This record gives sequence, C-alpha cells and structure tokens, in this order.
Amino acid sequence: MPKPAFSLEGKLALIMACGIAIATLLTVLLTTAFSSPSLALVISLPAGLAVSVGLLHWIMVPVNRLFQALTNGVANLRDSDFSISIANPRNDELGELTGAYNQLGDIMRAERTNILQRELLLDTVIQTTPLAMVLTDGDDRIIVANAAARDLFNDGRPIHGFRFAELLNASAREFTEAVRRGTDGLFSVDVDADADPETYSLTMSRFDLNARPHVMHLFKQVTREISRQEVATWKKVIRVIAHELNNSLAPISSLANSGRIVAKRDDPEKLETIFSTIEERASHLKSFIQGYARFAKLPQPRPERVDWPVFMERLAGTVPFTIVGELPTTPARFDTAQVEQALINLLKNAHESESPPEEVTLAVANSGDGYTIAIRDRGTGMSPQVLHSAMLPFYSTKRSGTGLGLTLTREIVEAHGGRMSIANRSDGGLAIDINLPGNP
Repeated sequence: MPKPAFSLEGKLALIMACGIAIATLLTVLLTTAFSSPSLALVISLPAGLAVSVGLLHWIMVPVNRLFQALTNGVANLRDSDFSISIANPRNDELGELTGAYNQLGDIMRAERTNILQRELLLDTVIQTTPLAMVLTDGDDRIIVANAAARDLFNDGRPIHGFRFAELLNASAREFTEAVRRGTDGLFSVDVDADADPETYSLTMSRFDLNARPHVMHLFKQVTREISRQEVATWKKVIRVIAHELNNSLAPISSLANSGRIVAKRDDPEKLETIFSTIEERASHLKSFIQGYARFAKLPQPRPERVDWPVFMERLAGTVPFTIVGELPTTPARFDTAQVEQALINLLKNAHESESPPEEVTLAVANSGDGYTIAIRDRGTGMSPQVLHSAMLPFYSTKRSGTGLGLTLTREIVEAHGGRMSIANRSDGGLAIDINLPGNP
C-alpha cells in the first residue's frame, strides 16, 4: 500500500530537521556574536530542543484525541454498539486507521441489520407454524417455544425458562411417554371423553449449541391429515373392490351362459370344467371379501380374567419371541382372542423386518392402573413416510400385504380403551408399546 502524502513518519522527520536547523543556526549566530563556540552550543541546543518539543506537542494533541476516539470506538464495538463513526480529516497513517475503523463499523452495522431481519423472519415463521416447537437445554429448561407450544402445554401462557418435564407431567400422560422414549414416532391423546383421540407426530433432534447439548421437540397434530388420508384410502379400497368384483363376476356370468349352452348339448366333461372354474372364482371372491369384512366387523371385546404366564405360553406356541423381565403377577382383563391376534400381527411383522429372531422381544409391565406391552426388534425400522402412514387402513409396503394388520391391531387396542404407539429405536429397529387398562 502506498504511503499517504503527509505521513506521520514524515512529520516527525520534519520536526527533527527543524530542531537541528534551529540549533545549528543559533550556534552559528551566537558563535559570531560571542566568539565562543562552547557558549553558543550550550544556548542553541536547549533552544532547538524546546522548539522540537513544542512542534511535537502541537502535532500529538490531535493524534492523542484520535487515539482516545479509537479506544472509545473499539469499546463500543465490544459492547455491540456499531453506531459510532470517527471524523477523518487526516491524510496520514492515522487517517487510514480511522477510515478502516469506520468501514468496519459500517460492515458490522449492515451485518447486524441483516441478522436482525433474518431473526425477525425466522421468529415470524416459528411463531406462526402449526407445529408446536420446544427447544430445551441440557438442564431441560425451555429456551425457545412458539405460540403453538404455549397453547398446547400452558393454555397460551409463556413457558420460557420452565422445566419441560414439569409441563409434560401437567399434560396428558401420552406426551410424557412419547418424549421419554427419545425417538420419533406417532402417539394418540384423549383430549375429550366424547371425542375421538387426537393423533400427534413427535420429531426430536439433538445438537450442541454454544458447546452445550440441546434438544428440539416438534409436535405435529396429524389427526386431520390422517383422516384425509383415510378417506382417500377408502376411495381407493372401493375402486379395488369394484375392480375385483368385476374381474370375478364378469367371467362367472360368461361361464354361466356357456354352461347353459353346454348343458343343452349334453357334454358333462366340459360342463364339469365350467362349474369348477365358476367355483374357483367364487371361492376367490369370497376369500377376498372376507378379508375386508373381518376388519369392518370387529366384534366388541369380551374381557375375561387372563393369567399372564398362561397367556404368554399359548402366544409363544404360535410365533416365537423372547420374554424380557418378569411378567406381572396380577391377572389382567381383556378379550384373549383379540389381544392374542393383535400381538401375533405385531410379532410376525417383527420377524419379517429382517430382525434376528433372538432380538424379537416382548415385555409386560404394570403401568398405573393398567399394563404396558412392549414389543422390540432389531430390523430395518420404518422410514418417516412409512411411519407416518403405518396405521392407515389398507396401507402396506409388502408386495402381497393387505394393509390390515397394524390397523386391525390398533382397532383392537382402542376397543379395549388402550393406546398403541410406534417409534423407531435410536440404535436400530422398531419399538411398539401397547397400553391396556386394567379393567377395560
């Protein structure tokens, strides 16, 4: 960088030159006047020094003011005050320093304005999103919560600084259980005894902020979305049933007409073939319709006394699994056939998830006034899309699946007054919890 036209170094050199010139001139004049070089030197040196010091002071006064202004400006920057600029009339290195300071202040003011605008935009998005968002620190204190979270957990009142666990304990039990699992998943909450349960999706993200662990909780109410998808699924099912009926009834009608003609010709062998084909198509149609009828006509549960060891021994004879922990000693009350069918569906799914057989486990524990049945596997788990739609009727990722297994299981559990939740395990596999009341 080229030096300024009037550099500070040049000014100092000029002062020194002036001092030397004055001292030399006085020495020559006093030597001529007094004919004594020593006396002239003694008088001229202090005079030259005094002139140099005076000139130096005259130059340094504005320099010191500028240094003080720069010191105050840096202190303002440290305190995040970027509004101060320094007048810059100088044309030397200090002028360059002042200009650099002013440019830095302009850049930081612009950056802060941009950051404030982005923060305002982000806060607007966060506050208006229908997702209930709660950010907690390592001490479970709420750092950020949007309007939806305040409405969900504290009737719209502020919750910043609260312990999240305390708010969850004051809310529905299903919220606490979902967060305690520590994984993404779906769960249902009874909000009104006369209304259907509300379904929520929970997404949890863990990260470090300022070298401290934080957890982001996102609660999304998906009841309406699931209802819309159920309607769309029912429409699809109607189309599938109509298609299947047409595919079976059309050839049956045609074969019946052919049979009438063959009967007149008295050809028993060909008539037998026609009747066999009609029987096969009718049997296929019956099996197809019965599969859907079982789901649509689920009978009311007939609770009865159930001893857990006896029930588990019979269940193990149908599908293998490993029991984890001790079984409850107090008997339960539920419809044995229905709950057994629900657990068979879940255990078969666990074995079909590519899980090692020994990792398919089942545990039963007392839970308040009821029981929690926990089924775990080490399979491939579910993608977010599949997890979101897993309990929709007729939704299946299997080539030959009907999509009725999980839906029928959920219907059985809810018919008993219970709840079922599905979540991916953090270290791989699927976790399904069934909560059954002690006296449905």
